[in-house]
Amino acid sequence: MKADREFDLIVFGATGFTGRLVAEYLQLSGASGARWAIAGRSLDKLGKVRDELKLPPGVALVQADAGDAAALKALVRRTRVAITTVGPYQLHGEPLVTACAEAGTDYVDLCGEPLWMARLIDKLTPLAAKSGARIVFSCGFDSIPFDLGVVYLQAEAQQRFGAPLPEVRGRVARLKGAASGGTLASLMETIEAVRREPGLIKLMANPFALTPGFKGPRQPADQDAEYDDWADAWSGPFLMATINTKNVHRSNALRGHPWGADFVYSEKLLTGKPGQGDKGRKKAIALARFTRLQNLALGFGPTRHLLRRFVLTQPGDGPDRAAREAGHYVLWFTGKSARGETLRVIVKGDRDPGYGSTSKMISEAALCLLQDVGRDAAPGGVWTPGSAMGLALVRRLQARAGLSFSIA
Repeated sequence: MKADREFDLIVFGATGFTGRLVAEYLQLSGASGARWAIAGRSLDKLGKVRDELKLPPGVALVQADAGDAAALKALVRRTRVAITTVGPYQLHGEPLVTACAEAGTDYVDLCGEPLWMARLIDKLTPLAAKSGARIVFSCGFDSIPFDLGVVYLQAEAQQRFGAPLPEVRGRVARLKGAASGGTLASLMETIEAVRREPGLIKLMANPFALTPGFKGPRQPADQDAEYDDWADAWSGPFLMATINTKNVHRSNALRGHPWGADFVYSEKLLTGKPGQGDKGRKKAIALARFTRLQNLALGFGPTRHLLRRFVLTQPGDGPDRAAREAGHYVLWFTGKSARGETLRVIVKGDRDPGYGSTSKMISEAALCLLQDVGRDAAPGGVWTPGSAMGLALVRRLQARAGLSFSIA
């Protein structure tokens, strides 16, 4: 990548709700001294964002539409890193990420769409390897806290036990804040894709769908109510596990399976506090039933239409500042060594997961690629946050973005 480009990073989609939050965070945090710009399809709207956020005059405005391949190619040649919040990515994302892969421009997004990611990995890997671009999907709540939670736990296990943990359980212990409108819109588009091509359901169910050429051991199904003896609590299915588990296994594969080719990962939502018996069990059973009914309902066309029109938060909408700041999350990552030793890492975020925390995470991921990760550690290719940035991103998130990683 050329070091003499006009900008260090460009925020594409800055007039959208999440993109605006990213721009606001970069402004308030100082962007680690980076030269940056905001981009979108309307210069008038970009100008309003710059004025309302009181961005410095040096923050340039760049006009480009998500479907205009020529404009996107020109955009990515002006920057070292591109941040994009314009989804669903399976509808709007391919021209930009392809342009980055061809131009040697690093790229981060918020994608939690495994069907699109699986297809793009095959397409982009040779392009990025040739140009030197680092393409990093899933740099928001899905999947940074989960991906890095496992990375951090395994690093601690290596230090303490001298070996990785063959099995890790990720558990959502507390979660306050709704999923983003973009996440829900992406889910709907994924369901539409499966409806058009029913064979894709096998890929969705495959935890190794993002590790082409490798198939690991049988993994936990994680769709039922279950008592977790490691957490001493009941658990049920977690919506984001479908993408997070795939990214965790891809991180392991991209680094040459340092956690073992037989590594097992489970991810669920705790439905009660430790030691809470019958109440937690009832919640877990209700959650598992609701998830099954939800999946059936979402497969029904009229239901999807009603949800799109009346229920789902739309991309571009989101909670106000008070709600974002009141949100938070607590995640547990527990593993056992081959000798039976137990280790747990707790990951906490100080904002709502879908917006407040996500906007900080993607910003710091871009800055981490720009300033902390050399090409000897992560050359051109299609990466996960855990494999490309790992503990360097953990340190940055703890220092700047309101996340904490600690041993229980």
